[in-house]
Amino acid sequence: MSPDEYCQNKAAQSGSSFYYAFLFLPPERRKAITALYAFCREVDDVVDETLEPSVARMKLIWWREQVNALYNNPKEATHPVMQALAPHIHTYDLKMTELLAVIDGMEMDLDEVRYQNWDELKNYCWHVASVVGLLSAKIFGQTTTQTSDYAVKLGLAFQLTNIIRDVGDDARRGRIYLPMDDLDRFQVRPVEILDAQHSDRFEALMRYQTERAYGLYKEAMLALPEQDRRAQRPGLLMTAIYYALLEEIARDRWEVLDKRISLTPIRKFWLAWKTWVSGGKPLIKKLSR
Repeated sequence: MSPDEYCQNKAAQSGSSFYYAFLFLPPERRKAITALYAFCREVDDVVDETLEPSVARMKLIWWREQVNALYNNPKEATHPVMQALAPHIHTYDLKMTELLAVIDGMEMDLDEVRYQNWDELKNYCWHVASVVGLLSAKIFGQTTTQTSDYAVKLGLAFQLTNIIRDVGDDARRGRIYLPMDDLDRFQVRPVEILDAQHSDRFEALMRYQTERAYGLYKEAMLALPEQDRRAQRPGLLMTAIYYALLEEIARDRWEVLDKRISLTPIRKFWLAWKTWVSGGKPLIKKLSR
């Protein structure tokens, strides 16, 4: 199996909405973004699938060494993901500091299970999502620095959508990503989330987080420069899918404590295809209101 095939399998097996955005890209850009996504999955799996935190930390140290080797001694970058990324790091100006920031974000999950306020949570989201957005925007075809602001805001919106969807799954791991000061504001005790206790107060808390996410999507669309809209269509495809998921969760009254709400693969593909064909213009218009 070649490094590119390894990354392709990793992306396909994930079932992520990101996979649908890759389908419409030219071959070289598709290889680059698939390798980047596989890297993110690998380091995320270290934290999610390793039961002993000390072992997870050692594995993340190894991944940092692999990233360092990729830029300074490529022969020592032996993992298939690193080998698949190698041809693209200079073509798309993928910086070592950006890849290391992703690993830093994953390591935060070993240190933090609570965030006191939105600023703290936003810092976490920047590391695990916005940095990936910055890297992705360059692979898709960024021509102006203004697009970086769009990528950062979109990454925050995606990650907050994930957090809203995964409240129950995270609680079963002992994690609560929702800001503690927001829980206090809506009088929701952490134990209620950990025990999957749905209430009107919980719904009010989740409605507030959903409105925050809607605002981030709007800010991202307003920040996307006209000259980069065509190149950044893969991000718009993901936006269509994630925004539809967020609306579905809200319609289901945030029943996320004991089930995982998701879109069917057919619906994801339809949203992706429709957004690609339209160039994302209807979506941008809808979310920019």
